[in-house]
Formats: sequence, C-alpha cells, structure tokens
Amino acid sequence: MGVLSVKQIRAWCLTLALIVLALLIVMPLLQIFIQSVYVDGTFQWMAPFRTLAESRFASVLFSSIWLGICVIAGTTVLALPLAWVMSNTRLARWRWLDVVLLIPFMTPPYIGSMGWILFMQKNGYLVQLLPELHVFMSSFFSFGGMVMIMSLHLFPFLYLLLRGALVRIGGSLEEAGAVMGGSFGYRFRRIILPLLLSSYGMGALLIFVKTIAEFGTPATFGRRIGYEVMTSEIHKYISSWPIDFGKATSLASVLLTACLLVWYMQSVINRKYTYRLVGGKGSRPSRLRVSSLATGLSIAFILLLLVASIGIPYFSIIAASTMKLRGIGLAWGNFTLDYYRELLSWGSESMEALLNSVFLSLGASTIAVLLGTWFALVVGQSRTVLQRTVDAFSLLPNTVPGIVMVVGLILWWNSPWMPIPLYNTYGMVILTYVILFVPYTVQYVKSAFTQVDTALFQAGQVFGGRPFYVFRRIVLPLILPGMLAGWMMTFTIASRELVGSLLILPPSVQTSATYIFAQFEQGQVSLGMAMAVISVGLTTLLLMVMEILNSQRKWK
Repeated sequence: MGVLSVKQIRAWCLTLALIVLALLIVMPLLQIFIQSVYVDGTFQWMAPFRTLAESRFASVLFSSIWLGICVIAGTTVLALPLAWVMSNTRLARWRWLDVVLLIPFMTPPYIGSMGWILFMQKNGYLVQLLPELHVFMSSFFSFGGMVMIMSLHLFPFLYLLLRGALVRIGGSLEEAGAVMGGSFGYRFRRIILPLLLSSYGMGALLIFVKTIAEFGTPATFGRRIGYEVMTSEIHKYISSWPIDFGKATSLASVLLTACLLVWYMQSVINRKYTYRLVGGKGSRPSRLRVSSLATGLSIAFILLLLVASIGIPYFSIIAASTMKLRGIGLAWGNFTLDYYRELLSWGSESMEALLNSVFLSLGASTIAVLLGTWFALVVGQSRTVLQRTVDAFSLLPNTVPGIVMVVGLILWWNSPWMPIPLYNTYGMVILTYVILFVPYTVQYVKSAFTQVDTALFQAGQVFGGRPFYVFRRIVLPLILPGMLAGWMMTFTIASRELVGSLLILPPSVQTSATYIFAQFEQGQVSLGMAMAVISVGLTTLLLMVMEILNSQRKWK
C-alpha cells in the first residue's frame, strides 16, 4: 500500500469528521424526533401535535413566543439608540465601553436575575436604600420585569451587531441625503433603516432563539411569578417524578423545529437584504455635531444602562455574600467574610463543587479546542458540499436550545444498546460541555485560518516541507490565537453552565452553578452569592491574564 497523498489525507479527515459529528451531535437530535413519534413502541406521527394540542402546552408555547417577541422589542429599545450614539457622535471615542458592555452578556442569566430578585424583593436592597420607591416592587415581579431582566442580559449582543453595521455604512451616504434636503427622519427611514435591516434581522432572530431557549431566568424569576415557558416545562418532565420522556421529547421536538425555522428565516433575510458597503474607496465614519444637551442625555442614557445591567445585579450579589444576617439588611457591622471562609474551607461541599467545576471545565475546554480546531481546519473555505455539511453540523449546537441538546444526549447515551456506558459518569458531563461549546472554537479557528493566504502553505511545500512540518511551523502559530480564544470561551461558559449540569451530573455531584442554584432555592442566599462572586471572579481573572499574555506576545 503506497503513501497517501495530501488530497487523500484531507478526504479521509473530512469523512472522519463528518462521522464523528454525526455520532456526537446529529444522532442525539434525531433521537428526539424518533422518541417523540414512538409512543409505547408504536409509530404515531401525530403524538407531538397531540401533546401540543393540550390547552396547557399550547399556552406554554404561546408564552415562549410572546416572551421572545417582547425581549426583541426590549433589546431594540436599549441597543439601537446606544449603537447610534456610539457610532455617530464624539462618544464613539469611548471604545472601552464596548468591553464593559460585554459584562452583562458574559454574566450567567440566572445570576443576573438572582441579583435583581434580591434588589427588588420585599425588604430588598431598594427598599432599604430608598423606602419611598417601594411602589415599584409589585410591578417589577411581573412579565414586564422578566422581559426587562432578559433584555438587559441580551442587549449587548444586538448593540455590537448594530454598531458594526452603522460604522460600515459610514457618513457619506447620510450626508448625501442631507445635501439633497432630506430631514433626519427621512434619511433614517430611506437610507439607514434599509441598510441596517440585514444586521438587525439577524440579531433579532438570534435574540428570539436565545430567549425561547433560555433556562436560567425562567427557572429563577419566571417560577417566582408563575410564568412557564417551554424550557422550564421540558426540565420539569425529565427531572421531577413521574419522569415523562414522551412529553419532554414532544416539547423538545417542537422547540427544536421552531429554532431551525427561525434560523432558516434568518439566513433568507441575510441573503436577500445584504448590501456591499465596503469597497475600494474606503469609508469615512460619521461624526455628527450634536448639542451639549443631546450629549448630556446620551451620557445619562449610557450611565443608566450600566447601572441597570451591571451595577444593580452585582451590588446585590456582593452585598448578599457579605451579610451576617439578612434580616438586619444593609447596616454597618452586619458585614462579614465568613461565607467566603466557609466556602473555601478545604473538604467542604462548596469547595468540592468549585473544584468539580474547574476540573470538568478544564477537561471540556481542552477536548473542545482539539476537536474544534480539527473541524475548522477540514472545513477550510467551505468550498465543497461535504465541507459545508461538516461546517453546519459543527455549528448546530449554537442553533438549538441547550436543554434540547442535553435531552438528545441523554436519550442517545442512555439507550439500552449503547455499548459505551458513559451515562451517569464524569465523562458524560465533559462530553456534554464539549458538544454544547465546541462551536466557539470552530468559529474562532475558522476565522483565523481563512485569513491566512494559501501562498504561505505553498511556499512551505516548495521548500520541501512535509504536511506535518508545514502545519507545525506555519499553520499552528497563525491559528494559535483563535485556539486560545476558543479555549477561554469554552472554559468560561462551561464553568458556569447550569442546565446541562442539572440534568447530566451523577448523583451527589455538584458544580458551582448547581451549588448556587440549590443554595438560592433552599434560602441559603449568602453562600450561593459568595459562590457566584468567586466563580465569576475566577473566570474574569483568567480572561484578564490571558488577555495580558496575548498582548505581550503581540508586542514581542
């Protein structure tokens, strides 16, 4: 048997990647559809629709969709003015705000909603600081409050998309409209809005998917106000007795179908309304001269947004974690660090949970970065059908709700014929984290790899470099930043992951996320919030260290 050529090696790698992705991601999702139409061993294709036809489930589906629509409206109200101010006025110089505004998006939703609950609840911090504002308490614990919390968590995502689009549009087109006598409203309606539609449509539909797929906020805030959504119903059927996988898979298949339809709509809108805005002439950013009053109002809006999205949740979390007696509230002499000492004492339940999170996330992020790099390299420029299929499969976990993916993994790896007894082990937890977060590495490495000119690889081959030598000396150094970014993102999110941990962890095993959730549910709020501070602090510290090392590497 002769030595394989580079082309044959690529073909084998591509085929193998497709098989691995089919086994890890596609088959578990197909298992949901199969399980939902097989009832008591017989094929009943109407079973999901019968489940959904029950008035209660139809109402839950409507609640999820209505929540998604309202959160789109909420994020638009917050993100659109902010994006316009940060791209068209002198405040655009404040680039550090882009980093600060990522904090709400990086904060786990369940921790943010717990912070708001502590601030607004009866005898909460708002009443302790400003008693006359107690009238807002009852109106906050409502559907509107839930929309506000989720909008404050997701608006940075839409803001960054809109800001990027506005910068690409530049100022010349709008100035042309102004020269022709168009008012601000006319220019916005006839020039800016059509050019923004593609980015806004993509961002809005992604926010819709993220909202109906969200578990943390409905599990904490939604349960408190009695607002049920699809994710909380699915979790209830597979975590509470009597366990009903039939109804859980029926609801999961409906949710999965809805998300795939939304993604299809997003791709259609993206193809139809995408315009080429960057050409050889370049573009000049728009810098409008606004009055001092408008500048002051813009700064006030940004400050208010920072207080609501970062200040209030983190103030509540830190205050709760350092309070001796919650009944006394915010008072000098009522602060302590005992909860941190108890939390970090060696051998304690909390320390075990924290170490579990660290080790599981380390294992998952390392495997994810290896798998994700492999997928990204075989996908390359996505020129063939097979490459595009591998690309789509590797990004699929980002398209479907996390709880749906986890249900599929449970069904797949818990099947009676499965030869590998992975279910109910630490390996299953690591595998779940890997599958949920491998798209981040794929995206980062693919972005780095596709920017490298193929002439570099050809130069390496011309000078006699074998494929492995070219990969080690040329490709690897160039994609290393993408791999590091994927590793950091996977570690950060996996160490705070909630829904997969709640459903997959072996009995009597906890992670920092499940520990926080359990303490909040059991009324041990201070311990839970201390764990939240340590968990978020550790991952933030890690991100800062990696960023410093990365910047030093660039300088060298």
